[in-house]
Amino acid sequence: MVARLAREKAEAAAREISSNEAAIILGADTVVFADSDIFGKPANLQDARAMLRKLRGREHQVMSGIAALRLPDRAMSCGVETTRVWFADMSEAEVEAYLASGEPMDKAGAYAIQGTAGRYITRIDGCYFNVVGLPLARVWQALKELGWPGA
Repeated sequence: MVARLAREKAEAAAREISSNEAAIILGADTVVFADSDIFGKPANLQDARAMLRKLRGREHQVMSGIAALRLPDRAMSCGVETTRVWFADMSEAEVEAYLASGEPMDKAGAYAIQGTAGRYITRIDGCYFNVVGLPLARVWQALKELGWPGA
């Protein structure tokens, strides 16, 4: 799903550029996955609260799809990065205080590891930058595959 969404984003952006221009367009999409639940960005405060309650005290996965599209030949390099994340068991007071900060509202899974929520992350297995939102090593790999100068 995240790879498909990343490809669609890159292709949509490519339609906005003259077909003869040389460029590399990067599309990306990230979700949080726990059991059979997929968490994107919360729609509202209640949605964010429900996400945090489901994630606290357990492991989940952060999955990002990356699609690099080279123009004008439309060559594409795609990949998915997965990072396992363990969340501390937040109390209800901690959940409410974190919600009040406003930080969860535009983040997949309703938390930002690089922000205040970092104090609740007890362990990760995989790329930290993936959890932040853009797996840099995966992006670099895609750029190299497309022959990006300097890569």
